[in-house]
Amino acid sequence: MDDYADEFDCTVEDVGDFVLMPGIVDSHVHINDPGTDWEGFDTASKAAAAGGITTLVDMPLNSLPVTTDAESFRSKLNAARGKLNVDCGFWGGIVPDNAHKMVELLQSGVLGIKAFLIDSGLKEFPNVSEGDLRKGMRAIADSGLPLLVHSELSNDTESTTVNNYTELLASRPRKWENDAIALMIELCEEYNCRTHIVHLSSSESIAQIKDAKSRGLPLSVETCPHYLYFNAEDIPIDNTLFKCAPPIREKENNELLCEAIKDGVIDLVVTDHSPAPPNLKAKSYNQAWGGISGLQFSLPVFWTVAKKYGLTLENVSALMCEKPAELAGIGGNKGKIAVGYQADFCVWDPDSEFRVSESMIEHRHKITPYLGRALKGVVKRTYLRGEKIYDDGAVVSLANGNIILA
Repeated sequence: MDDYADEFDCTVEDVGDFVLMPGIVDSHVHINDPGTDWEGFDTASKAAAAGGITTLVDMPLNSLPVTTDAESFRSKLNAARGKLNVDCGFWGGIVPDNAHKMVELLQSGVLGIKAFLIDSGLKEFPNVSEGDLRKGMRAIADSGLPLLVHSELSNDTESTTVNNYTELLASRPRKWENDAIALMIELCEEYNCRTHIVHLSSSESIAQIKDAKSRGLPLSVETCPHYLYFNAEDIPIDNTLFKCAPPIREKENNELLCEAIKDGVIDLVVTDHSPAPPNLKAKSYNQAWGGISGLQFSLPVFWTVAKKYGLTLENVSALMCEKPAELAGIGGNKGKIAVGYQADFCVWDPDSEFRVSESMIEHRHKITPYLGRALKGVVKRTYLRGEKIYDDGAVVSLANGNIILA
C-alpha cells in the first residue's frame, strides 16, 4: 500500500474485506425543490451520501415551478447551487401545453424528459395523452435523450375514492400498466425514441417488454426496492406510508419482478424517492400523499432482497450504478470503476445487518416504511470524485456536489 502512495503522491486507504463499488447513481429522485418543504437539495444529497449514492437525477415535478420549460429549469438550477453534497442532474417534463417548448428545454441541459400517462396528482404537472406525446416525441427522439414514462393508462373518467390499501390495490390494476406499456412500445418503435419505463410493478408486462427488447427497440425499464422488499399481503391496511403509484403488489407478482431482474429484462433499480411532510401522510387514506421515502436505504433494501434470489455484487453494481448512469447519459464517466472514470466510490459491508432508526435518517422528514426494519448491508464510506464525503455514520464533506448538464 505504501508503494502506491509513494508512486502517485496520494493518500491510499485500505478498505479491507469491505466491498468497493462505484458510487450509486439514483436516476429517479423527487427532491421537491424549489417551492416546497418536502425535501430539498441539501437533505436529499446528505441522505444520498449516507447511502453510498454519489449522483442523483431530480424529477421535474413536486417543485414550484415544475421543470417544463427552459425558464423553470433555470429556477431549478438556481435552487440547487451551493446545496449539493453529491452530484445532481435533472429531468425535464412534457405536459399537454409545452410541446412547442420542447426543443429549447432539451437544449437547456436536462438529461431527458419525464411524462405521466395518468393523473400525477398535481395540477401543475398534468398527464399527457397519446396526442400530446406525439407532438413532443419527434423532438425528444432527435435529441437522443430518453423519454421517461409513468406508465399507467386508465379508461376511468371519474376518480375513485380509496379508504385503505386493499382498495388502493384494486383501484390501480395491472392492466393499467400493461396497456400503458403497450402504447409506449408502439410509440418507441414508431419514433425510434429512447423510451424508459419508470417504476415497473406489474409482472404481467414482462413478456411484452422482453419481446420489444428482442426486436431491438430502444426500450429500458426500472423497478424500485419497495416493489421487491414489501408485499401487498403484509402491508398494514391503514398505513399511508406504503401508499404509492403504481402500488406495491402481491408476493407472487414481486417474485416475478425479481426473476425479470435476473433475466436482464429489468435494466436498473432506483428509488423513486418521493417524500412528504408528516401532515400530508396523516390525512385520510384517500387524501394522503402517495410516495415512498427511501433514498438513504436503497442499497441495503435491495441487497436484502437480492441475496435471496442469487443476485451477485456484480449484479447490484450494474443495476444501481452502471445502468442508471447510462440512462442519464453519464455512462462515460460515472457508474464504473475504470480508467478515465470519476473516482466515485461506495464502500460497504454486505454481511453486516442493521435496524433502521429515526436518529440515522438524513432525509428532511424522518418518516419511512423502512423504519424499524432489519436490513442487510452497511455503507461505511462514500467518495465523490476522490473526496470522502461520508464516513461510518457521518456526512463529512458538504456542498461539494456538481450540477450535471447534458
